[in-house]
Amino acid sequence: MVAVGYTLMCEQSGPKELIEYAARAEEVGFDHLVISDHYSPWLESQGHSPYAWSVLGAIAHVTSRAQLMSFVTCPIRRYHPAVVAQKAATIGVLSDGRFTLGLGAGENLNEHVVGGWPHVEQRHEMFEEALQIIRPLLDGDPLTYSGNHFDVPDAYLWDRPDRPVPMALAASGPASVQLAASYGDGLIATDPLPELVSRYDEAGGSGKPRYGQVAICYGPDADECARIAHDQFRWFGLGWPVNANLPDPAAFERASQFVRPDDVASAISCGPDLDAHVAAVKKFADAGFTHVALVQIGGDGQRRFLDEAAAELLPRLREL
Repeated sequence: MVAVGYTLMCEQSGPKELIEYAARAEEVGFDHLVISDHYSPWLESQGHSPYAWSVLGAIAHVTSRAQLMSFVTCPIRRYHPAVVAQKAATIGVLSDGRFTLGLGAGENLNEHVVGGWPHVEQRHEMFEEALQIIRPLLDGDPLTYSGNHFDVPDAYLWDRPDRPVPMALAASGPASVQLAASYGDGLIATDPLPELVSRYDEAGGSGKPRYGQVAICYGPDADECARIAHDQFRWFGLGWPVNANLPDPAAFERASQFVRPDDVASAISCGPDLDAHVAAVKKFADAGFTHVALVQIGGDGQRRFLDEAAAELLPRLREL
């Protein structure tokens, strides 16, 4: 049975609304809540990007059952990894152990606000060093660390949950899959690739959670939903190498200017047809993912989605 999650997308909603949606999502039955961690929206039309960690602290207090997760946090530039560990441990305490730290190598869009965006090889080195810092701190060990990119003269986390906060790592290829299996407690991927799951199992990840994410746009009018998805989510098809390196919403606007509404509608399930939305999630279930978080595209459509679609959609998704 697939655990079904709801995505709190910071790029399309303000902080108070995100807290409201989190409480409602738990109420209607979602198993877990994942939150994006951005400094900027992908496109200006999305219009938001509050600080995810402040929102997480509030969500920990307005929920009591749903698992929480950052999806994902980059620990190599905007945040020092020792501070990421402290934030994660604090949310772990506030949520009574319901928090999983989702980590990834990040995007220029968010990280360049504190300085230049490193070359991809350097980013990968920095990411592994960050994991070598975060893991022992979350486990409750005092740490002294000296690497090529990070130094931690003396660190210890004084407030931690009873069980160490688990880490799930975003992966897209063999090297990142190996990191996820070596350092993490779960795999994160945005594409339903069976070979990714197989590599993860072979690298030592067998039996650990695999987290996926599916973007949909539920609403009564399929054409209007396709318009909303094109307006706010047309960057989705650019691919990771492009998404990781574009610097700001204006660059994403230019890079996606030739994507047509029909292109988006053919790739993202839009409208009231629950069969289409179930089919989109089924691809992840068939690929071996254990958890799938839904993204309802469009800030204005969240309440309708939570009030109307969830009651019918959740039972069907749990049958996958």
